[in-house]
Amino acid sequence: MPLLVTIDLLGIFVFAISGALVAVRKELDVFGVLVLAGTTGLGGGFLRDVLIDATPPAALTDWRYLLVPVGAGLITFSFHPALGRMEPYVHVFDAFGLALFCVTGAIKAMEYGVGPAPAALMGMVTGIGGGMARDLLAGRVPVVFRGELYAIPALAGAAVVATLHWFEQPIWLAAVAGGGLCLVWRLVALRRNWQAPLPSGSSSV
Repeated sequence: MPLLVTIDLLGIFVFAISGALVAVRKELDVFGVLVLAGTTGLGGGFLRDVLIDATPPAALTDWRYLLVPVGAGLITFSFHPALGRMEPYVHVFDAFGLALFCVTGAIKAMEYGVGPAPAALMGMVTGIGGGMARDLLAGRVPVVFRGELYAIPALAGAAVVATLHWFEQPIWLAAVAGGGLCLVWRLVALRRNWQAPLPSGSSSV
């Protein structure tokens, strides 16, 4: 299995677990758990593929892209008492998914002829798209709009990936450098409660 596909499927699995955990917390039924798992795992990549004209999207042509989020959703649903105790780690799962997707999103965009700058944007879109859809379906304000450092680490990581890929560096190096930057930045921001810049004089409610 190519490295890029492996990273993509791992990102889908991690994001799908985060979506399924949100569904369990909302006390949704098995269908709701699978919908949130699939939406979270596939939403960003689906949007990316449509934007870069990689159609039909990978989720509709490769059975693995559908099996992985379904498996993650069923695992979460079946073992929710144990996984429910992992609720504080939803954001950690989400951070790993964000880092993985900013890598695959940027590289795939460049492989379809997109330049480094728009490829970085596609990496960010891949990372934040599924989480935004998950939060909207769950009746929550998306994380990316709550002042949290979420989209910015994804964009920074994707920019590193796109730059290294532009200079024909190995995919594993781009993944470690860009994905690592995104992951560490996001986890440190969660740990220290760093916030994205807000308008002067505004206050959170």
